[in-house]
Amino acid sequence: MGEVMIFDKIENIQIYSDINPAVVKALNFLKETDFSKMKSGKNEISGEDIFSIVNDYETRDLENCRLEAHRKYIDIHFMAEGSEQIGYSLLSNQKKATEYDEENDFILYCGEKNYLKLEEGMFAIFFPSDLHMPGIMLEKPEVVKKVVVKVKLSTINYSFL
Repeated sequence: MGEVMIFDKIENIQIYSDINPAVVKALNFLKETDFSKMKSGKNEISGEDIFSIVNDYETRDLENCRLEAHRKYIDIHFMAEGSEQIGYSLLSNQKKATEYDEENDFILYCGEKNYLKLEEGMFAIFFPSDLHMPGIMLEKPEVVKKVVVKVKLSTINYSFL
């Protein structure tokens, strides 16, 4: 395991230039793309190895959000417009809320979490050992445009038990 969540501004991606070529490609895509002109949906960056999902949605009450994790992909969450809170925790002995959904690559958990504020121009990278709870409203619901780039674990030689 070794890797843990990364949280930063997109303007600082040069700091991560040696993290992994696939992750760097994903970060460059986020920095160079004008998402104000992009519609919601999936966009290929490098086939099924790296792709983005552009989401337009309204942030929600904490009670309507769940901790999630993935086994096949890392998630890079980038806030193109708006802001939200994201809950996060390292996977340890949290209770599963669902069984792993292989087709959609997610599993939900219950447990304690910390929070970070993802503002416009910021990104967070979540590895399989990082539980995350996106979409939480700040003071009131807000419409946001968030891009999630999925990077297949096999492209970064990441092993997770």
